[in-house]
Amino acid sequence: MPHGTPQTTSRNGRAPAPPPVGALLRSWRQRRGLSQLDLACEADISTRHVSFLETGRSQPSRGMLIHLAERLDVPLRDRNALLVAAGFAPVYSEHNLDSPEMRAARKAVDLVLTGHEPFPALAVDRHWQLLAANRAVAPLLEGVSAALLAGPVNVLRLSLHPDGLAGRIGNWAQWREHVLTRLTRQIEASADPVLVALRSELQGYPAPPAAADDGGAEGHHPDVVVPLRLHTSFGLLSLFSTTTVFGTAVDVTLSELAIEAFFPADAETAARLSRMLSEIPSPPRGEG
Repeated sequence: MPHGTPQTTSRNGRAPAPPPVGALLRSWRQRRGLSQLDLACEADISTRHVSFLETGRSQPSRGMLIHLAERLDVPLRDRNALLVAAGFAPVYSEHNLDSPEMRAARKAVDLVLTGHEPFPALAVDRHWQLLAANRAVAPLLEGVSAALLAGPVNVLRLSLHPDGLAGRIGNWAQWREHVLTRLTRQIEASADPVLVALRSELQGYPAPPAAADDGGAEGHHPDVVVPLRLHTSFGLLSLFSTTTVFGTAVDVTLSELAIEAFFPADAETAARLSRMLSEIPSPPRGEG
């Protein structure tokens, strides 16, 4: 089912039946801001057919369901849910990133991360849980609470939590707005309740005592790109990020993986990052 469909339990202790496929299609169409006519034109079918599918007067074929899901840009995880709701088997596989089937993909991720050094880069899943990182990331985490680094590490929580990076972010208010805006766009696209809960958590964090605008955003064109201005033992780092995804993924896990690569916003940051990495021992051959 779409991420936004709540899971509740009825009075008899049984989970309620999932919504019918027509209701799920209507939910995704409305989430994308499309009318039935809009979707009909996108999918090259009649408006009447769209209406019949949504009301349950017609049942979609497997091919039609996949076709509509593509037009609606439904995530692969939720395409499987649509198929199951219509009585079909899931089409898209889901493997752990460390499974043998994902060996080539994991190698590609590691190559991208390592190749980005001396600049920081990390891989995250759809909930911003850290999956992998290159050597340039660890030095940025100096002073972070061990509790935030235990178990699954959420990088958004890490950046805005008072015991995380927040106290060392020079443009904390600007960065916080950027993070929350980006997270809101993801929620609008997916209605994922985990992301909704994460946003509420982040919004509840107080400003760290040391948080203050250092005025350094000037000259970095914040109307074009929002920098992360992080104070470290190596000096102030001014960074901006880009996101890379697997555009042809047909595995659920791979389709939800993103690589966040940070670049220096000025020459001083580039030099400091190079010096920082030079002081980190290289991993033994064969370990990275």
